[in-house]
Amino acid sequence: MAEPPKLLSGRVAVVTGAGEGIGKAIALAFASHGAAVVVAEIRAETGKRTASEIAASGGRALAVPTDVREPDAVAGAVRAAEREFGGLDVLVNNVGGTFARPFLEIEERGWDAILRTNLKSVFHGTKLAAPAIAARGGGAILNVVSIEGVRAAPAFAPYAACKAAVINFTCTMAVELAPQRIRVNALAPDVCATEGVLRQVPEAALRRQARRVPLGRIAEPAEIAGPAVFLASDLASYVTGVTLHVDGGTHAAGGWWRDDAGAWVLGPGPEPGGVPPDAAPVAKDRDRR
Repeated sequence: MAEPPKLLSGRVAVVTGAGEGIGKAIALAFASHGAAVVVAEIRAETGKRTASEIAASGGRALAVPTDVREPDAVAGAVRAAEREFGGLDVLVNNVGGTFARPFLEIEERGWDAILRTNLKSVFHGTKLAAPAIAARGGGAILNVVSIEGVRAAPAFAPYAACKAAVINFTCTMAVELAPQRIRVNALAPDVCATEGVLRQVPEAALRRQARRVPLGRIAEPAEIAGPAVFLASDLASYVTGVTLHVDGGTHAAGGWWRDDAGAWVLGPGPEPGGVPPDAAPVAKDRDRR
């Protein structure tokens, strides 16, 4: 059988937070489809490992230590793409993170820290990458958000607010950047079986979480990366301003889940409390996926 076409052949991508988890899965998938990838990761050694893994598979990658909260660092990643690979076609704003805290207990500095990581980082990435993408005749920007951006998220108010803001920002940028032939879309996962989640969330909590998902399991990182490849490729040439829920049907279910008898139930999760509070911050931390 003929080898399937490489959907991103000749493209250059910057993927933030690509040292582990969803970011790494997206970087690997992009490279497997022919893209050169700048691994923009705050943890230098972790980023180097991802780049080395891509190189070992015959791909092209460069690790650039990048704190996306700092515009100069993001500008450096964009310059690296232009210097090493000749330009930039795709940006993936993947970095994010949070902690669990009831709203009335959150201090302003904690709120600001979450906004810098989850919202201002997207501002930096989009602002600095869009001119480079436009210079190549257009391309794609992909924002990794969360199901929490479209539902209540007790104990995660600032995180959910940021993700909701990025969903709206995605729509606005899709309109504003359309004349530059830049498509802007978002991916909204739920809990994903990343390295950080598997290290720190108890197995029983993950089983409870899986029962809330219509497909009956939590996501694998590669299952988020596949739709990312689609949205970055010409297969999605007429798709912009969309938030794609890659969550096994959790958003569609709206709180419905199946009990032990297989009956559909609307209401509390399979066990009181669902994912325990000590696990939730890890499960929702998009910088440590």
